[in-house]
Amino acid sequence: MFSKTSDPTAAPSNAGRPASNSKSVLAQDLRIVGEITCNGTIEVLGEIEGNLSARGLIVGAEGRVAGSVVADTVEVKGKLNGRVSSDSFTLRATAKVAADITYTALIIESGAQIEGTFALAKS
Repeated sequence: MFSKTSDPTAAPSNAGRPASNSKSVLAQDLRIVGEITCNGTIEVLGEIEGNLSARGLIVGAEGRVAGSVVADTVEVKGKLNGRVSSDSFTLRATAKVAADITYTALIIESGAQIEGTFALAKS
């Protein structure tokens, strides 16, 4: 259900978290309510309701995230509702997003459904 790999030579994260190239996968049958913090990347195939802080977030095509997200990189293929603060934010064609998003770099593929606000982060 969970998988994790790591690279001990990874560089430090910009968000002040220790570096980690690890990836945790939250399976389709998993629903989490609460706060999640991760030094690596989280791939959500199931459902998260709550606050999430990670180096990277990938919301799979069937994945759902509702809450506040702070991550260096965010890629959405499924559903995301809430508030997002990210350096790099990518919406794939299958994404359905209702959120207020602060970003540095933004990619939106044709077909993505978006409702909310986008604000360029002040440097």
